[in-house]
Amino acid sequence: MKLHLTTFKRALPIPIRLQSQWLLLIGCLVVLSLAGCYQPMPNYDPWKVPQSSATVTLPTGGATFTQTLLSLTPAATLTPAPTGPTPTPNLPAALPTLRSQETEYTVQEGDSLARIALKHQVSVAQILQANPEITDPNLIEPEQKLLIPPASANELAPDFKIIPDAELFYSPSAVGFDTQAIVTQFGGKLASYSEELEDGTKLSGAQIVQKVAEDFSVNPRLLLVVLEDRSGWLTGAGRANIKEDYPLGLQDANRKGLYKQLSWAANEMTRGYTLWSQAEVAVWTLADGTVLRIAPTINGGTAGVQYMLGLLLGKEDWKQAVSENGLYATYLRLFGFPFAFAIEPLIPENLVQPELVLPFKPGEIWYFTGGPHAGWGTGSAWAGIDFAPAGEEYGCYESQSVVVAATDGQVVRLGDGVLVQDLDGDGIEQTGWSLLYLHLDKNDDIQVGTYLHRDDPIGYPSCEGGYTTGTHLHLARRYNGVWIAAHGEIPFVLSGWVSSSTGIEYDGYLTNDGQTVEAFNGRADLNEIAR
Repeated sequence: MKLHLTTFKRALPIPIRLQSQWLLLIGCLVVLSLAGCYQPMPNYDPWKVPQSSATVTLPTGGATFTQTLLSLTPAATLTPAPTGPTPTPNLPAALPTLRSQETEYTVQEGDSLARIALKHQVSVAQILQANPEITDPNLIEPEQKLLIPPASANELAPDFKIIPDAELFYSPSAVGFDTQAIVTQFGGKLASYSEELEDGTKLSGAQIVQKVAEDFSVNPRLLLVVLEDRSGWLTGAGRANIKEDYPLGLQDANRKGLYKQLSWAANEMTRGYTLWSQAEVAVWTLADGTVLRIAPTINGGTAGVQYMLGLLLGKEDWKQAVSENGLYATYLRLFGFPFAFAIEPLIPENLVQPELVLPFKPGEIWYFTGGPHAGWGTGSAWAGIDFAPAGEEYGCYESQSVVVAATDGQVVRLGDGVLVQDLDGDGIEQTGWSLLYLHLDKNDDIQVGTYLHRDDPIGYPSCEGGYTTGTHLHLARRYNGVWIAAHGEIPFVLSGWVSSSTGIEYDGYLTNDGQTVEAFNGRADLNEIAR
């Protein structure tokens, strides 16, 4: 093995010395700023607006289902979805078994007390009580030994189902949802709000909601419900006790303003869904340190909302917020019955990835620099993998190595280092398979609507978009808006190379016909790859 020529700098996934709260789990290689049938209520027309029909075919892993969608224009009146039958409980999910014995844990590089607590299904407060020598919970060191008490959650969390999975994600249920029109119609503080982002871009309130929805792949309807529920900004001037810098009530100086507050909420709701769907948690730890056993009959969308609200609220306020009189009631008031928008199943059984190739020219050498990691932000499934071009430069530089389309499909979104390609032929991002190319300095000839063929040049790897300190390309898949893990039941396959994970974010392998390439944050023989 030759020595690496370049090391691409990236932040540790979870710095040791950050506050021990999940909301500060932001260190990553990139802070990735990266079917079933639609089953509405019978005869439900969600908008009183002029309409023209548009036929969309939703893949279902075999059969297809054709849905006539509305072509929306700003309207004067919104018709809420009619209330339907109470959703039946899900079959009990297989949750991790709670430990009954004390155990010892050795702190690893990148750990925080919050991450250790979640891993062991206890609260940070319980760890501190068992380790009185810790005087500052923000300061723990690698190789430090910690006593982890038994998981002691006795009370069961509510089993009330708040939203279907489709309402958590930027899924087919969000097709045609006009965020700007809805914000204008309700006419609250959000309609006149604007904010300048750190890059100097000035966005309106509606634009912020839509940007967060697209980036994190979270339903804009849910984001509006969360904002209204926490602050009253959608329908009114806002509650007197809510500060403009913290519209969701998240008192964090690093997350001032609507954009960062909503981004946090989207990230944490996605994290809750991911933890639940991958059976990684059996308890929720609330803001006051209360630990409750998760009801096994809730669904993933409800788990996402419960988790996010648990980071904001103590026990009594949280139990109210996740009941039928909490966020669910706000949803009913604004948009009607949330389960009218359900899509079951959102991810069909026997789903197969379309054929994809490595996103660079045949014969060129690139480097596999990032194994499975979050598709966007830090909370999503590990949908992304990274590649960097050959050369001896490091950090952020202008690369002349061309990124090519991994398959055929229409460009449906562009901007800020992002290109999203629709792969199912309907030209709609929220339905079927889509592919995210991030940190892309795009080809100027490409516009939204451009139809790409496999191997068409689309741009160059860069540092544009999200957070990165090194030129590379981030590639991630979604299906019906859901981030698809690169190492899961439907592994990422590119030119026959199959992705796998070691269980540590960014660490993994690509394997093809007996050959193995290992993810490495630099350039070396072990991560060299070519088509």
